Amino acid sequence: MKHNATTRAILALFFSATLLFTLLNVPARAFFEWQAEDGSLDLRGLIRGFGSACENPERGFFYQDRSDTGAGAVARLIMEAQAGQHFGLELNAYQTWILSSLASRQTGLGTSFDVERSAGLEWSFSDDEYVHLAIDRANIRWSRDRLDLIIGRQPVNLATTFYFTPNDFFAPFAAQAFYRVYKPGVDAVRAGVRLGNLSQMSLIGVLGYKRDLVSETGWSNEPDTNRSSYVGRISTVLFDFDLALFGGVIREANVIGGSLQGELFQWLGVRAEGHSYDPDDSKRGTYPELSAGIEHRWENSLTLRLEQFYHGGGASDRLGYGAVSTAAPGENAYLGRNYTALGASYEFTPLLNAEMLAIANLTDYSYLLSINAVYSLSDEAEVAINLGAPIGRKPKASEIRSEFGLYPYSVNIEVRYYF
Repeated sequence: MKHNATTRAILALFFSATLLFTLLNVPARAFFEWQAEDGSLDLRGLIRGFGSACENPERGFFYQDRSDTGAGAVARLIMEAQAGQHFGLELNAYQTWILSSLASRQTGLGTSFDVERSAGLEWSFSDDEYVHLAIDRANIRWSRDRLDLIIGRQPVNLATTFYFTPNDFFAPFAAQAFYRVYKPGVDAVRAGVRLGNLSQMSLIGVLGYKRDLVSETGWSNEPDTNRSSYVGRISTVLFDFDLALFGGVIREANVIGGSLQGELFQWLGVRAEGHSYDPDDSKRGTYPELSAGIEHRWENSLTLRLEQFYHGGGASDRLGYGAVSTAAPGENAYLGRNYTALGASYEFTPLLNAEMLAIANLTDYSYLLSINAVYSLSDEAEVAINLGAPIGRKPKASEIRSEFGLYPYSVNIEVRYYF
């Protein structure tokens, strides 16, 4: 068993290296652009190849194998078009080939695994591997004077903090996700009205869907009005701070909240966000979700960011983790009540940038350390290495003894080629 795992790991890394040298020998391709007086068209693309190896904390209840290794690739095509002065079109589709051992670990891959949206725009081509074609974004924009209207599959984000984003209700990134270029889209309608030079009001409607374990995505292709969301948001700038308030219904829960971001003394960046969450069917009643952070970037490119997160929907001790882990789909995935994150980034050379993130669960005192380094191979290509190291009590049978003790040790090597 151990020799087989080692062999798979070597093959995965060999796959990544082979793809790396293949891409380096492909001539650089420019963007396709078409421009006219009454319209424009822009086509762009991305190919990502990666190999991963994970050492799981146990074999049995939570993990099928003691270790998982594999490889995969994602090809993405992006189209943006403009017709006249008022109409725009965005289409973003990707094709995946990911070994089944990595299919459930797509948090950092930038794909839309388990995003609540219609299954009618995603197709599977294999029963053994995650080979999917998906429409990630497909929307039409109409703009005139002070009004912007977007209809279709689009990213929706109300967050201002970086690591813990309680106000990002639709397909949020995990705190340890370093690659955030493409946020998955959801099926939505968004209208924005510019009230002034520094003020705006937005009305957002997002379709919800029922769970369907038979479908390729885990969601049905017919909307469920009971899980649909309707949000109104207003924002303005006051004393160099961007302030926002919002309220509405998020998947059968009444939500009201706000956010702020700005800079103190032209030196210290400040971000904060939060909301009151009142689910209809929750025995806990209303609870808060709050996140706040500070950050600073020095002239030598060193950036430090510190964030604190109070997760009112989390458990006050590890004995309550079982109830939180089976919460309704779409609710915050963190298990504990209090978290701290410290991140740092530094540009060692113009071609090499590295980031570090340490997350502490203050409920059970488990920790997650992540390191990410990106090296630019050319104007169109880069290679990234990501390491993840959890610290915490490992599970015992079905008992969760710490949140990050559930996480595996991981290494991921990835090559990205833009064209």
